Amino acid sequence: MHVILGILGTAVTILWLLHRLAEMGIDLGGLNPFLWRRRRKWTKYHDANPIYKIDSPLDATALLMTATAKADGEMSSEENHEILSMFNKEFNLTKRDSAALLISSSHLLGRGEEVRDNLKAVLKPSLDNFTAEQSQSAIELINKVSNVGGSASELQSQLINNVSTILGELNKPKGKWE
Repeated sequence: MHVILGILGTAVTILWLLHRLAEMGIDLGGLNPFLWRRRRKWTKYHDANPIYKIDSPLDATALLMTATAKADGEMSSEENHEILSMFNKEFNLTKRDSAALLISSSHLLGRGEEVRDNLKAVLKPSLDNFTAEQSQSAIELINKVSNVGGSASELQSQLINNVSTILGELNKPKGKWE
C-alpha cells in the first residue's frame, strides 16, 4: 500500500510542477516533435515569398509581362500604357482591374531577381492550370511587351527564351503513354 501512495504522490507532484511551469509561461508541449513539425511547415508556408504561390495563369502571365518590361530597369510610361491596354484587351479586365493587376504584379516582382533566377519555381504552381492556348498567348504577350520600346534587350530576350522553353513544353503533343 505504501508503494502505491508513493507512486500517486510522485504523479501528483509532477503534475503540480507542470501546472506551475505552465503558469509561468514554460510550455513543455513545444517539445512534441509532431507539433513542432506542423508549426514549422505552417511557418514556412506562411512566411514564404508570395511569388511562389501564384497558381492562376492570368496572374502568372501578368507577372511575366511586368518582369519583361522591368528587365532593364524601371518600366517606361509607354510600356506601362501598353501593358494596361493588353490587360484590357486580352484579359477582358476593366481599367480599374487592369491597374490593380499591374500594381500587384509590380509589387510582387520587386526587383525581378526571383523571376529571372527561379523562373521554373515561380511558374510551377500555375503550370498545370495553363492550357495550350493560354501558354501560346502568354509567350506572344511577353514578346509584344519586349518590343514596345524598340527591339528586345539581351535580358528581355533571355527571359523570353526561358519562358518559351517552360511554357512551350505545354504545347508539345504528348506520346501515347505519357
